Amino acid sequence: MSTIKKAMILAAGRGERMRPLTDTLPKPLLKVDGKALIEYHIQALKEAGIKDILINTAWLGHIIPEYLGDGAYWGVNLSFSHEETALETAGGIRKALDFFEKEPFIVVNGDIWTDFDFSLLNKPKAKAHLVLVPNPEQHPQGDFGLENGSVLAASDTQYTFSGIGVYQPEVFAELELDKSEPLAPILRNLMAGQQVTGQLYQGHWHDIGTPERLEALNKEFQKPLKTINFDLKGGADPGEVS
Repeated sequence: MSTIKKAMILAAGRGERMRPLTDTLPKPLLKVDGKALIEYHIQALKEAGIKDILINTAWLGHIIPEYLGDGAYWGVNLSFSHEETALETAGGIRKALDFFEKEPFIVVNGDIWTDFDFSLLNKPKAKAHLVLVPNPEQHPQGDFGLENGSVLAASDTQYTFSGIGVYQPEVFAELELDKSEPLAPILRNLMAGQQVTGQLYQGHWHDIGTPERLEALNKEFQKPLKTINFDLKGGADPGEVS
């Protein structure tokens, strides 16, 4: 079990590269093997002992809470932080910071698919702890280096940031509220002060960035990509989007 008690799933992005699928549905509700991407994260966090989960929303944001409800279906407590305009990663975390009650927390991108075990994550000794993965075909240059457990802005061998991290609240506490702020510059500043640790995960991880990648992943499950429809009348129970 993870020693961390709360997590945040990032679900506010527009998903431009996923159009037209995301014209009528938020990206985290796209399906892999018949289940919405975000459901995999909720289930994995629950299995790691993390039951208090916050989800930020923006684009078509009302659909996500309508679809997921309060989390009782999975045995978790879901809360939502709506952004009128998407605030990017750091800005979205800053807006929701009170939820974490000054304790370290996990953040995971809502548009990835992975079998990563969140129980492997514990309270970091540094300001941030990142999960890195081998570079996928579409991102061969990577993002950061990893040497002796420390994440570096540049190294001879670069890896890709998985979108999974653990953060101390003070990383975001001084940011201006409701202001759009990217995460990468903040992380690079922390790396300059050797305040970011990391680990390399070599299991299954997919960045669902385009319809083609979504279709390819579904083919791995031997199920073709299907058109996704959502009936707003009365919402939907988990699993009803098809």
